[in-house]
Formats: sequence, C-alpha cells, structure tokens
Amino acid sequence: MRLRIWDVQHGACAMVQHVTGLLGGRLAMIDSGSGSDFRPSSYIRHGLGRDVLDYLFITNADQDHMSDLRGLQDDGVHVQTLVRNPSYSGLQMHDLKLISGPLTRDAHWYVDACETYNTPTEYPFDAHMGGIEASLFWNNYPAFTKTNDLSLVVFIKFSGFKILFPGDLEKAGWLALLQRPDFRAELVGTNVLVASHHGRENGYCEEAFNYFTPDAVVISDKPIKHETQRGMVPDYRRVVREGGVRVRSTMKDRHVLTTRRDGHIQFTVHDGHYFIDTECAG
Repeated sequence: MRLRIWDVQHGACAMVQHVTGLLGGRLAMIDSGSGSDFRPSSYIRHGLGRDVLDYLFITNADQDHMSDLRGLQDDGVHVQTLVRNPSYSGLQMHDLKLISGPLTRDAHWYVDACETYNTPTEYPFDAHMGGIEASLFWNNYPAFTKTNDLSLVVFIKFSGFKILFPGDLEKAGWLALLQRPDFRAELVGTNVLVASHHGRENGYCEEAFNYFTPDAVVISDKPIKHETQRGMVPDYRRVVREGGVRVRSTMKDRHVLTTRRDGHIQFTVHDGHYFIDTECAG
C-alpha cells in the first residue's frame, strides 16, 4: 500500500493505492483539499493519467476538505464511489452550509452528490483494494449539527498498519464516539493519527489516548500564522510512543510530522512493515 498525505496548506487531501503494475490498482482519495501549488484533480488527470477516481471519502463538509471537488469535474475525473457520513441528506447539508453564507461551487457539487451517490457501489472498498480495508464511524444528524462533529472518521488498514483520519472532529464528537465499544476497539493498535482539525486545540481529545498510543501524529496545516497552530504539538508529542518513528528519507526520529515542515508525507506498507518518506528534510 502507498498512502500519501499531500501538502495542501490549511486543508486535507490524502491518496491511497494498492501498488500493482505501472499505474497501480484502484485509487482512493480522502478529502479533496487543494493548495497554492497542488490540485489533486490535476495530479490525478495529468500526473497519473487517470480519468476515474475509484473512491472519494469526504471526512468533513467544509471548504478546506473539498476545495477541488469542482476541479475533478472540470478536469474530467469521474468519481465512481463517494463515501461520506450517511446520516444527512444533500438538502439538510445544503441548509447547514447556508448558515455560514452562500455555498461555494465545491459545496454545491457535494450536496448534489449526497443526493445522487446513494445506490450501493458495485465495487465495495474492502473487496477491491488489494487487501486494503476501511472502517468508518460517524455521529448522526440531527443529534449533531456542527459539520466538524459530523465528520466521517476513517481508519485505513493494511498488513498490520492502521492510520486514523478523524476529519475535523471536535471534543464533543470524540466523546460521543468513545461511548461506542466498537469505536474504542478500533482505536486499539492505531499506528498513526492524522490530527483532527489540523492540530487545533478544539480537535484534541485526551480521552481517546486511553485506548491507543500512536507511533506518530501527522498535522496537515499551513505555515504558522496563529498561536492556535503552535500550541498543540507538545500535547501530541506527549501521547506518542517513546522514540517515535524513523523517517526513511531523512533518517531522523520523529514524533509529530507536519505538512508545513515536511511537505507531503508518504507511508509505504509492505509485508507487515511500514516506512515513512517526506518531501522535505524536516
């Protein structure tokens, strides 16, 4: 498995692929955030030469997680399967988004897709990704009405490796999910946590770490301009296992990796082992 977390500044975008042949197997993307130097739609269409995105997971229905959705359409990339929190309809999400102002073109794409991508997929993820599996959790609408706490929580698993994408889940959302025995059980053995809400304080939940000790935490965020970006790194470093992880491309031991410092961050999983490479020296 190859999993790359892209540097999209204050946004989120990761791609997952079972590596086979020249182009690889089916392609999955977790969120569709874009940055000043990177658009996932352009990379898929022109970098990979693909016109189909097999699976698109949207963890959070805010612009920073879906700023290139319309770009996929414009570049002629067809989304075969959309995976989202299924507890709200497109109309309900449309009304939630209107509270904060007019919808963007990308938000319109998403709420429309919530109405049209509702039939079971012909190609279930777990059966068609070469052994890569996904476990999904969410809080239900209308018990929760904040888009952050309606985040789709995604565990990606392969060959003994597990990484957690919690979207922009805030503490209330974390605590609600922690009431579920199946969610607590899934946390066990998680190797890498992608920090919720780009590492902001309101995405941190101390109680979650009663159930797992990650090898490392990844923060996807822009260069530091606000104190809210700086304050949580020591807290995450404290809950990571002693020693952290060795980054293969730099031969440095790390506890917290950030896209603002490391550029894109790639995880390669093979025969029960995983390796981390970063775009920058860190």
